Amino acid sequence: MKFGVIIFPGSNCDEDMIYVLSHTLQQNVVKLWHKSQDLQNCDCIVLPGGFSYGDYLRSGAIARFSPIMQEVIQFAQRGGYVFGICNGFQILTEAGLLPGVLLHNQQRKFICKNVYIKAVHNKSVFSQKFHLNQAYKVPIAHSEGNYYAPAHVLEEMQANGQILFQYCNANAEVTQEANPNGSLLNIAGICNKQGNVFGMMPHPERAASNILRNTDGLTFFESILQIAYA
Repeated sequence: MKFGVIIFPGSNCDEDMIYVLSHTLQQNVVKLWHKSQDLQNCDCIVLPGGFSYGDYLRSGAIARFSPIMQEVIQFAQRGGYVFGICNGFQILTEAGLLPGVLLHNQQRKFICKNVYIKAVHNKSVFSQKFHLNQAYKVPIAHSEGNYYAPAHVLEEMQANGQILFQYCNANAEVTQEANPNGSLLNIAGICNKQGNVFGMMPHPERAASNILRNTDGLTFFESILQIAYA
């Protein structure tokens, strides 16, 4: 597959993402500057983590208006695959490609630590390689990861299978204590109704190497690569 990783001013997880995709998974990867309007015929567009535009106003609010985002929106509307990690997730909600918003963490503090997540189901292209009822250890690093959506939107998302990942404990139990930021329903990752746009706060690219002694994040990338064989 050919992946395009968008580089915004303030992106700081772009090289991590590029390394995993190109070196670990041996995929074709190109960098896409935020002022470009050419997606270079990529099969999947990636919005990496970081602090786009310094998180001024609120996370993702300015990046949403970068020239390339109009192309990303059109690409997604045509059914193209797009996923955003952390700040990328925030940008996708600001752009209206994913429902809900990411609020300040309930503790009003930046959180950087390993957490556990579990797949709600594995019927999505973004979760298809995950084993159900298994906890996966993946790090988080954010100030605004508290997922919120109105009750009627959450009900619709549940009915459509749009909630893909939840925070859990090491035993794959979804508990209040396992929720690091106050996200409703312990939500860690979601997709759009069509299933081709995905966002999550945890960083799978930071858990995809034996050097880091954690390869749980590789399951996420292996799920996406199945698209090429569908």
